[in-house]
Amino acid sequence: MADDKRLIAPTDLYHLAAVEDPRISPDGAWIAFVRRTRREHDNATVRAIWLVRPDGSGLRQFTSGVKPDTSPRWSPDGRWLAFVSTRRDDKPQIYLIPADGGEAQPLTWMPNGATDPAWSLDGRQIAFLSRLRPDEMQAEDGSESLPPARPEDLPKPDEEADKARIDPRVITRLPYRVGTSYWDGRFSQVYVVAVEPDEAGLRRPRRLTRDQRDYEAPRWSADGLALFSAASRRPDHDMPSMFYAVVRIALEDGALAELTGAGLTCHAVDPSPDGRWLAFLAQPDELPMNRDGTLAVLPVEGGDVRHLTDALDRGPEEFRWLRDSSGLVFSVPDRGAVPICRVLLDRKGVEFAGHSRACVTGLDAGPDGLLAAAVFTEDGQFDLYAGGKQLTTFNRAFLETVRVAPFEALHYTAPDGTPIDGWLLYPADYEPGRRYPLAVNIHGGPQGMWGATEPTMWLEWQHHAASGYAVFFCNPRGSDGYGEAFIRANHPDWGDGPQSDVLAGVDLLVARGIADPDRLVLTGGSYGGYLTAWIVGHDHRFKAAVAQRGVYHLQAFHGTTDIPWFMTSNLGAEPWDDPDLFWLYSPLAYAQDITTPLLILHSEQDYRVPISEGEQLFAVMKRVGKAPVELVRYPREGHELSRAGEPKHIIDRLERIVAWWDTYCPKD
Repeated sequence: MADDKRLIAPTDLYHLAAVEDPRISPDGAWIAFVRRTRREHDNATVRAIWLVRPDGSGLRQFTSGVKPDTSPRWSPDGRWLAFVSTRRDDKPQIYLIPADGGEAQPLTWMPNGATDPAWSLDGRQIAFLSRLRPDEMQAEDGSESLPPARPEDLPKPDEEADKARIDPRVITRLPYRVGTSYWDGRFSQVYVVAVEPDEAGLRRPRRLTRDQRDYEAPRWSADGLALFSAASRRPDHDMPSMFYAVVRIALEDGALAELTGAGLTCHAVDPSPDGRWLAFLAQPDELPMNRDGTLAVLPVEGGDVRHLTDALDRGPEEFRWLRDSSGLVFSVPDRGAVPICRVLLDRKGVEFAGHSRACVTGLDAGPDGLLAAAVFTEDGQFDLYAGGKQLTTFNRAFLETVRVAPFEALHYTAPDGTPIDGWLLYPADYEPGRRYPLAVNIHGGPQGMWGATEPTMWLEWQHHAASGYAVFFCNPRGSDGYGEAFIRANHPDWGDGPQSDVLAGVDLLVARGIADPDRLVLTGGSYGGYLTAWIVGHDHRFKAAVAQRGVYHLQAFHGTTDIPWFMTSNLGAEPWDDPDLFWLYSPLAYAQDITTPLLILHSEQDYRVPISEGEQLFAVMKRVGKAPVELVRYPREGHELSRAGEPKHIIDRLERIVAWWDTYCPKD
């Protein structure tokens, strides 16, 4: 009976599993994937590699996952799996393990770690990435020995020298800090290593690239004579993820050829199985945040780029070649879901290939048209599917013990006629005809997208519903998944237009008799934090609000973030050319008008939106004194706190948000 089930709680984070990175074996007999869980006793996120057959049989855990094991990659003959693990220390290294079981053995012992393994088609070599500073490359090039082949050959850390190198820390580039750490001066370089040891029983990696720019995951040419990758065209630019070109790297001597040029940024290069084509994700260099990318191909020898999905008006995400090289499958955001689509090289147009109402977070294509996908559904299941069949049921036992609140899709129009998609999550004790406090959630981006199958928010929304709130969220103008015109519909208006989209949904739920107009609360993260602060600075209907990791002073943000180009792309100006525009759209400019009790959550190592943004908003509100305000700082965390932070911090954040709402918006 439903009444026998308990309410969902933040600590249920420890009961939920996720599936990542499915990989089908060459013969289609097995699928390797990563299972992610969280562990309470040591406050850790756990990743282990599992195996299952496409019919669902043979499911078993394959690696220990004591330290995270990721990136499973089958050898061409299917006898081995390469994977990445930090099992020896905190640096990732590549390991090999027999596909029929056994002990994993290290393939690399790189001083700065090794990632992104890629097997050569003959199975004799593996290419990978490792990061080096220019002085480390110079020392390696001038040495008679190659990088370490044994753990005992690893250089001992010189802690004093490392401290001296950054004391004082000299900054000469933008961005100079990324994620949760300062840039260490290293660039990702491409290496190859033989799978079989040499006469001395050692495996000695060989570096192919030697310039000061980043390379992406390498992929082998069909003839084994070259590697393909994407590499930065402008490594000194302050847009580190942009201006990438498709490159060919000769295996013999590392000779480099750029196959694409200015005007197009290219990522995730992958050769077709027949060796004729290179597929990649393409995006125009100009105004990158305002444009949908495409899935594109070009001949391996270079030539004209063919954009396969330009008529789709959506930006593809992950993709895989069909094994017969006839086309590709890919995931794509679309109106709150992330389904799989297919495009063939000899036809125009894109066709649906599965999971239209779900969120596909990873996929692979195998022989005979077999597709495998990591799929999240709105009932909280996060599992592996293949051939249209659900192969795992990791969360089912837990979900059978708790009340899962249902979603309702909403379609309405903003005051100016803009069509908006939203969703309502009913409270756990819902009774028709009764009004409930409404918790409004706003996504980040602003080019993000939410739907009922958004895996990063499911537990959070269910916790809000279990706490007695009706939950509302929508995709306001500027969101992904609705075409390029919709993405650009909030430029440069980051505030009033999106605010009207959100509040129109609130008004709809009040008019329907579901939301109590006197018990409204609000929250959002990143751009959602921005819009939360903007709304409470312009509208006073909310009883309490929580602004998370938000941008509040656009000009200051421009000079402190690790994406300094972001606001220029979104507002179409530099702050020194139009400072009034940046202040006009800064929530800080209206902070003195906030009368809503505001909780500000921010991470101390957030270099995407530095904590100074939260500090400024807190200081203004505290000095003005019109409303209660509190700033909570999370140590050791960055911008990804809510998605990838320490489990105890994730749970604390969930509990703290609802506690703040409950303080100022009593339910009874």
